[in-house]
Amino acid sequence: MKLVVAMIQPYKLEDVKKALFDAKITKMTVSTALGCGQQAGYTEEYRGAITEINLLKKVRIEVAVNDEFVQPTIDAIIKAARSGNIGDGKIFVTNLEECIRIRTGEKGKDAIG
Repeated sequence: MKLVVAMIQPYKLEDVKKALFDAKITKMTVSTALGCGQQAGYTEEYRGAITEINLLKKVRIEVAVNDEFVQPTIDAIIKAARSGNIGDGKIFVTNLEECIRIRTGEKGKDAIG
């Protein structure tokens, strides 16, 4: 079992969701995030004061998958989120020690579904 975490541009969320659904991956958690990477932000002038904006809006998608779905999940996210520009995001894959479905008490691969 793996946990796939993707940090993507907010405007790519609908494309990524569709690509994941097309790959038969329908369970995910989505949250908003702030962050910066290689793009490093920008400066903005507001009422005469110059402000450096270095934490930009991102979307964090978390998907717990069984091992056979790891590569299709990664491929779907890359296909939908890639624009070729700096700031497209990152994907992190980590081992998932345990998963327990609260409603039924199922554990492991059965709980992920």
